[in-house]
Amino acid sequence: MANHEHISGSFGDELEGVKNKLLEMGGLAERQIKMAIEALDNEDKSASKAVISRDQLVNEFEVNIDEETSRIIALRQPAASDLRLVISVTKISTDLERIGDEAVKIARQVKTLRKEARSRTNYAEIKIIGERVSSMLRAALDAFTRLDPQAALEVKTEDKHVDKDFAAALDNMRVLMAEDASMIKSILCEIWVLKALERIGDHACNIAEQVIFLDKGVDVRHLSSAELRDLLAS
Repeated sequence: MANHEHISGSFGDELEGVKNKLLEMGGLAERQIKMAIEALDNEDKSASKAVISRDQLVNEFEVNIDEETSRIIALRQPAASDLRLVISVTKISTDLERIGDEAVKIARQVKTLRKEARSRTNYAEIKIIGERVSSMLRAALDAFTRLDPQAALEVKTEDKHVDKDFAAALDNMRVLMAEDASMIKSILCEIWVLKALERIGDHACNIAEQVIFLDKGVDVRHLSSAELRDLLAS
């Protein structure tokens, strides 16, 4: 009996350990987004290089988490909610790694934008969207920590607002390009940044979907908003 409790306790510690590692990775990904946007705002080449360099840490987190979850599945053969947790951790780590990649894409635009004429109006829109997707990521990770499917659903709702902001900003940038050909190169870079931010929002939504899967045991990737609300109400 004592040996069984020891094994059970050890398994619980392993699950908690990999979960904490994932949250640490999430914190790093969030800081990468913030630093990339600040580097863009300040045209800070050294800060952009730091974002690019630190992406290796994000990648290492993903590899370590993959190794740990594979080991847990092979040795512990988790079932039910434990298995869902392991699956969710693996998928969320993939989304966090891709968020890190998008932060790098943003940072890489600093070099070009330092040389070109820029619109501060465009940057204001970029900053607003950047703050929104950063908040979405933070909220998705908080929902994962608390296993809060309602909070996860709010993240998915917020993504619709981000999509609207993205479309409006894109329209404004197209108008500016038509009015001032000298700004075409910088605006194309800014559009690249906007697309990276939109994808970060999409990855935050993926994380939120994993929270709902973890709680309900249902794959919700292709459910409508109404179907999600019905599921959470059941």
